[in-house]
Amino acid sequence: MKKILLYGLLFFASLLHSQQAVTGKLQLKNETNASGISVLLFQKEKDLLYKSAVSQKNGEFNFPAIVAGSYILKIDQAGYEPYRADVNVADAPIALPSITLNPKTNELSEVTVNTKKPMILVLADKTVFNVQNTINATGSSGFDLLRKAPGIVIDNNDNLIVEGKTGVLIYIDGKQSYLGGTDLTNYLKTLQANDIDSVEIITQPSSKFDAAGNAGIVNIKLKRNKNFGTNGSVSAGVNIGKWATSINSLSLNNRNKKSNIYGNYSNRFGQNYNFIDINREQNNNVFDSKSKTTNGPNANNVKLGYDYYANAKNTFGVIVTGNFNNSFSESRTRTQIRPIASPVNDSILKAESNGHTKTYNLYSNLNYKYADTTGVSLNIDLDYGKYDNKDIKYQPNAYYLNDEVTLLTEANTLQDTKVAVDIATFKADYEQHLWKKKGKISLGVKTSYVKTDNMLDFYNVTAGVNFLNPNRSNQFVYEENVNAGYLNYNVTLKKFNFQAGLRVENTVSDGQLYALVPSNNQRVKRNYTDFFPSGGITYQLNAKNSLALTYSKRIERPNYQSLNPFEYQLDELSYFKGNPFLKPQYTDNLKLSHTFNYKLNTSISYTHITDFFAQVIEASGPSKSFLNTKNVANQQILNIGISYPFDVTQWWSVYLSVNGFQSKYISTDPAFVSVTRETLNLFGQNNFKLPAGFNLEVSGWYNSPSVWGGTFRTKSIGSLDVAVQKQFLSKKLTARLAFSDILYTSPWYGITQVGNLRNEANGGSDSRQVRFNLSYNFGSDTIKKSRERKTGLEDEKKRIGG
Repeated sequence: MKKILLYGLLFFASLLHSQQAVTGKLQLKNETNASGISVLLFQKEKDLLYKSAVSQKNGEFNFPAIVAGSYILKIDQAGYEPYRADVNVADAPIALPSITLNPKTNELSEVTVNTKKPMILVLADKTVFNVQNTINATGSSGFDLLRKAPGIVIDNNDNLIVEGKTGVLIYIDGKQSYLGGTDLTNYLKTLQANDIDSVEIITQPSSKFDAAGNAGIVNIKLKRNKNFGTNGSVSAGVNIGKWATSINSLSLNNRNKKSNIYGNYSNRFGQNYNFIDINREQNNNVFDSKSKTTNGPNANNVKLGYDYYANAKNTFGVIVTGNFNNSFSESRTRTQIRPIASPVNDSILKAESNGHTKTYNLYSNLNYKYADTTGVSLNIDLDYGKYDNKDIKYQPNAYYLNDEVTLLTEANTLQDTKVAVDIATFKADYEQHLWKKKGKISLGVKTSYVKTDNMLDFYNVTAGVNFLNPNRSNQFVYEENVNAGYLNYNVTLKKFNFQAGLRVENTVSDGQLYALVPSNNQRVKRNYTDFFPSGGITYQLNAKNSLALTYSKRIERPNYQSLNPFEYQLDELSYFKGNPFLKPQYTDNLKLSHTFNYKLNTSISYTHITDFFAQVIEASGPSKSFLNTKNVANQQILNIGISYPFDVTQWWSVYLSVNGFQSKYISTDPAFVSVTRETLNLFGQNNFKLPAGFNLEVSGWYNSPSVWGGTFRTKSIGSLDVAVQKQFLSKKLTARLAFSDILYTSPWYGITQVGNLRNEANGGSDSRQVRFNLSYNFGSDTIKKSRERKTGLEDEKKRIGG
């Protein structure tokens, strides 16, 4: 396979000598509250940010350990004149004179905001991937975008892998998505990258978060304009690979002092392509299958929201989102069947199937938030969602002699599948300061109810007439109620920060199979309670170095598809079958991390997973196989990670991320072979500011040979992407041209063997594409001067109850 160009890592160290405290106090003219204002300390000679602080309620700020040298103190507060002062640190603590910020005389109530977030933001508890600042995201779906996110790997079954672990919990705008398996994948594929503001990767969630998700949480934040007045944006683009796809979007927003109403619409239509080849050895025969599928999505996404600011402390909000998709697919499969010892085919199976899928996903949220100036906050959410999927698949199967002319036999089928998911949740979170504001206590409750109704009508088709097959038709209803409560405490004592929490979850589930022909395992009910402790210690060694040790326990519950005991036909020779006795898997995570100069982050983590479940392929008779999910092993993962954003020059910035891990599967199933594998994941992104206002982005990712799902041993894969951007009309019009997977190295290849059944497979899609997009921003770009003042990172810190 063609090699991916990799980027070198830059490391440097700094010797620290005399360190002194620098303290001060500021006030705002004609204002009594001077809290939450960013105070920045820059190295004078290099004009580089050295340390940041935030003023307290009385205006006091403190830099606890500053190395001797010359600095510049900078304060830039919206609506006030900028403040600059020289600070020389020697051998004694420094108490700065009182600082007064004066309002700008030429500005009454508004200030134009021109800010750009870094593409990758590495925080203590998460990594934030700001999508708006990566040109290569142009034309991607939400699912494709996750493949570009640092530290995320997607396997052949579309499972997300973070730090060597599967079982990622997906959030949309801070709300858990209860879809699973192919339902979740299909939903993410209809989201547009143009609608996404950022992706947050949280590997060690605290007790405030749901305990689900072995590998942590990936939160997809959709765009929302916060400017005052009326404004919006419109964009249109096209992706050209084997086929063409069109992507368009429109967003509108109107905001004043008391309310904010906003809406987004986007669509995606055209055609895309994928292929999968499987060579299976079973019962001394070879089944060599090659399949090509063309899918024509017609996806539409709508979001409407309204916020009402009753006063400075109370806010009410409502959100309604909808996702609608009407797609058609064509699949062509050719399978050669022969004895292992013979080069001549006994027969050839041809299957030319057609499918029609209709999907809609509706979601609504009611929110109330109370927050005062003493640190007391209460947040209440009431959510309801409904997901509906209807899929009709016609599959003719014809067996021929090796001449592919003489028909031996045929079996034509039609499958009518309906999936309905209803979701209702209630959540309340409360926070307040304790212990003279040095600590903060958080507590909350959550209850969720999910009902999934999966109906399959299977027909044999003879002479164009559909005949219901009662042996292959069924309905599976799964209900799950999870009730949870948590308590979390966070306190800072000098250079130490301590965080400890406990989450308790009670799960009640009931899965029932309704079949025309009675069968075993028709109903499985469960009721269990789990405790999930979490905690962490952070130590600030000095101004540039900090250490953090964190622990969390998590759970991964099987999705309803994996629990359905009935058979679903994938093609003439393969089936999917659920396992009603599948147990949840539990994960213990321990992580030690070090941060240098607020940029270079290194970590080492250990994970132990009990009752790891994986999809395995097993034989069914002499020629058929079925895909089943089983608890097959316990898993141990040792991971080392490095991430580093830095500037090479004023016009060249780089972000690098490296994860190396050893994954060891210790078999608990006789048919499963224990395996140990070392894997390396790399992600790199270069941004260049070129003359004439052009921006160039070169990015790539690489995954070394690995093991997916405990059974699938893969070869290395990767991708190299290049994009260029130019802005016009005072930066309101943006043109982007992107080239994705230039070397076409993202298609995968792997081998799996369970018992005597061996499968060799490879697959991919039309990932090598040219993408072009135009976007135009219109309306107001100003914000009102607010009584609540926040730091530049506040928007990131508040995400997911940060």
